[in-house]
Amino acid sequence: MFKKVFMIFIFTLLLLFISPVYSLDTSAQTLEKYTKKISNKFTRTFCNTSKFGISYEGALAFAIGETNKEFKNNKLNKLIDYSLLKNSIVNDLENNCQVYDFSINSLENLKFN
Repeated sequence: MFKKVFMIFIFTLLLLFISPVYSLDTSAQTLEKYTKKISNKFTRTFCNTSKFGISYEGALAFAIGETNKEFKNNKLNKLIDYSLLKNSIVNDLENNCQVYDFSINSLENLKFN
């Protein structure tokens, strides 16, 4: 008798306190906002550095380094579409800094681990 009551009590506790665990679902809107945030950071850093009198190569290396350092540990990095990110950066550079000769190929080092 005591064994049956104890088993019912245990099963009741298990049913009440066990909740299913779901994987993290990332929406497209969240990923798009994160990509835009990365693009804005790179654009601001590149524009400010180049206006400060640093060469094109130096400004590019500095902007890539600062962007990599800021975003390297984010969990969304695995989901980024780098081609869209690079296109967004080039568009932001054209619109915000009036840099029209920026090559997408120069962004090859912009990878997050």
